[in-house]
Amino acid sequence: MKTKAEFLGHPIHQMVIALPLGLLATAAIFDAISAATRNRKLARAGYYMQGAGLLSAFGAAVPGAMDWWDIPRSTRAKNIGLLHGIGNLAVTGLFGASWLLRRRKPSTVGGMGLALSTSGALLALVTGWLGGELVDQLGIGVH
Repeated sequence: MKTKAEFLGHPIHQMVIALPLGLLATAAIFDAISAATRNRKLARAGYYMQGAGLLSAFGAAVPGAMDWWDIPRSTRAKNIGLLHGIGNLAVTGLFGASWLLRRRKPSTVGGMGLALSTSGALLALVTGWLGGELVDQLGIGVH
Protein backbone atom coordinates (compact mmCIF):
# COMPACT_ATOMS: atom_id res chain seq x y z
CA MET A 1 0.00 0.00 0.00
CA LYS A 2 1.47 3.34 -1.05
CA THR A 3 1.30 6.04 1.58
CA LYS A 4 -0.34 9.40 0.97
CA ALA A 5 1.92 10.96 3.63
CA GLU A 6 5.13 11.27 1.66
CA PHE A 7 7.86 13.79 0.94
CA LEU A 8 9.74 13.65 -2.35
CA GLY A 9 8.40 10.14 -2.90
CA HIS A 10 9.45 8.79 0.50
CA PRO A 11 7.07 7.83 3.36
CA ILE A 12 7.20 10.46 6.10
CA HIS A 13 6.38 8.17 9.03
CA GLN A 14 9.31 5.86 8.35
CA MET A 15 11.63 8.87 7.96
CA VAL A 16 10.70 10.71 11.15
CA ILE A 17 10.17 7.81 13.56
CA ALA A 18 13.93 7.44 14.03
CA LEU A 19 14.09 10.72 15.98
CA PRO A 20 11.67 9.91 18.83
CA LEU A 21 12.87 6.31 19.04
CA GLY A 22 16.48 7.39 19.30
CA LEU A 23 15.82 10.18 21.78
CA LEU A 24 13.58 8.11 24.05
CA ALA A 25 15.84 5.05 23.98
CA THR A 26 18.87 7.19 24.81
CA ALA A 27 16.92 8.92 27.58
CA ALA A 28 16.12 5.53 29.13
CA ILE A 29 19.77 4.49 28.92
CA PHE A 30 20.89 7.77 30.49
CA ASP A 31 18.31 7.30 33.24
CA ALA A 32 19.60 3.81 34.02
CA ILE A 33 23.25 4.92 34.07
CA SER A 34 22.35 7.97 36.14
CA ALA A 35 20.45 5.87 38.67
CA ALA A 36 23.38 3.46 38.97
CA THR A 37 26.09 6.13 39.24
CA ARG A 38 24.16 9.09 40.73
CA ASN A 39 25.34 11.19 37.77
CA ARG A 40 23.06 14.22 37.85
CA LYS A 41 24.24 15.52 34.46
CA LEU A 42 23.09 12.32 32.75
CA ALA A 43 19.77 12.52 34.60
CA ARG A 44 19.27 16.07 33.35
CA ALA A 45 20.25 15.07 29.80
CA GLY A 46 17.79 12.16 29.96
CA TYR A 47 15.04 14.52 31.09
CA TYR A 48 15.60 16.89 28.17
CA MET A 49 15.86 13.98 25.73
CA GLN A 50 12.52 12.71 26.98
CA GLY A 51 10.95 16.09 26.30
CA ALA A 52 12.40 16.26 22.79
CA GLY A 53 11.45 12.63 22.16
CA LEU A 54 7.87 13.25 23.24
CA LEU A 55 7.53 16.30 20.99
CA SER A 56 8.98 14.48 18.00
CA ALA A 57 6.72 11.47 18.70
CA PHE A 58 3.69 13.63 18.01
CA GLY A 59 5.25 14.61 14.69
CA ALA A 60 5.68 10.94 13.79
CA ALA A 61 2.17 10.00 14.92
CA VAL A 62 0.35 12.21 12.41
CA PRO A 63 1.65 10.55 9.22
CA GLY A 64 1.41 7.17 10.95
CA ALA A 65 -2.27 7.76 11.67
CA MET A 66 -2.79 8.88 8.07
CA ASP A 67 -1.27 5.59 6.89
CA TRP A 68 -3.44 3.57 9.28
CA TRP A 69 -6.68 5.18 8.07
CA ASP A 70 -5.88 4.07 4.51
CA ILE A 71 -5.34 0.40 5.40
CA PRO A 72 -8.29 -1.72 4.21
CA ARG A 73 -10.72 -2.72 6.95
CA SER A 74 -10.82 -6.21 8.45
CA THR A 75 -7.25 -7.04 7.47
CA ARG A 76 -4.31 -8.32 9.48
CA ALA A 77 -2.48 -5.08 8.67
CA LYS A 78 -5.31 -2.97 10.14
CA ASN A 79 -5.21 -4.99 13.39
CA ILE A 80 -1.42 -4.86 13.67
CA GLY A 81 -1.50 -1.15 12.87
CA LEU A 82 -4.01 -0.60 15.65
CA LEU A 83 -1.81 -2.47 18.15
CA HIS A 84 1.21 -0.49 16.91
CA GLY A 85 -0.60 2.81 17.37
CA ILE A 86 -2.13 2.03 20.77
CA GLY A 87 1.20 0.64 21.94
CA ASN A 88 2.97 3.82 20.88
CA LEU A 89 0.40 5.89 22.73
CA ALA A 90 1.27 3.84 25.82
CA VAL A 91 5.00 4.39 25.18
CA THR A 92 4.34 8.12 24.98
CA GLY A 93 2.28 7.96 28.16
CA LEU A 94 5.00 6.11 30.09
CA PHE A 95 7.74 8.52 29.02
CA GLY A 96 5.39 11.47 29.53
CA ALA A 97 4.65 10.36 33.09
CA SER A 98 8.38 9.98 33.77
CA TRP A 99 9.00 13.45 32.37
CA LEU A 100 6.20 14.98 34.46
CA LEU A 101 7.47 13.32 37.66
CA ARG A 102 10.86 14.93 37.10
CA ARG A 103 9.87 18.39 35.94
CA ARG A 104 10.66 20.03 39.30
CA LYS A 105 13.98 18.18 39.70
CA PRO A 106 15.26 17.24 36.22
CA SER A 107 18.63 16.19 37.68
CA THR A 108 17.06 13.37 39.70
CA VAL A 109 15.59 10.25 38.10
CA GLY A 110 14.05 8.48 41.10
CA GLY A 111 12.76 4.93 41.21
CA MET A 112 9.39 5.63 39.63
CA GLY A 113 10.87 7.78 36.86
CA LEU A 114 13.36 5.03 36.05
CA ALA A 115 10.64 2.36 36.07
CA LEU A 116 8.47 4.42 33.73
CA SER A 117 11.23 5.20 31.23
CA THR A 118 12.48 1.60 31.28
CA SER A 119 8.95 0.29 30.72
CA GLY A 120 8.48 2.76 27.88
CA ALA A 121 11.71 1.67 26.23
CA LEU A 122 10.82 -2.03 26.52
CA LEU A 123 7.36 -1.44 25.10
CA ALA A 124 8.89 0.60 22.26
CA LEU A 125 10.85 -2.52 21.25
CA VAL A 126 7.56 -4.35 20.79
CA THR A 127 5.80 -1.52 18.95
CA GLY A 128 8.85 -1.00 16.75
CA TRP A 129 8.73 -4.67 15.82
CA LEU A 130 5.05 -4.31 14.96
CA GLY A 131 5.88 -1.31 12.76
CA GLY A 132 8.54 -3.35 11.02
CA GLU A 133 5.99 -6.10 10.46
CA LEU A 134 3.66 -3.59 8.82
CA VAL A 135 6.32 -2.26 6.45
CA ASP A 136 8.55 -5.26 5.77
CA GLN A 137 6.02 -8.11 5.76
CA LEU A 138 2.75 -6.43 4.82
CA GLY A 139 4.01 -3.60 2.58
CA ILE A 140 2.20 -0.81 4.38
CA GLY A 141 3.49 2.67 3.57
CA VAL A 142 5.58 1.53 0.60
CA HIS A 143 5.03 1.25 -3.16
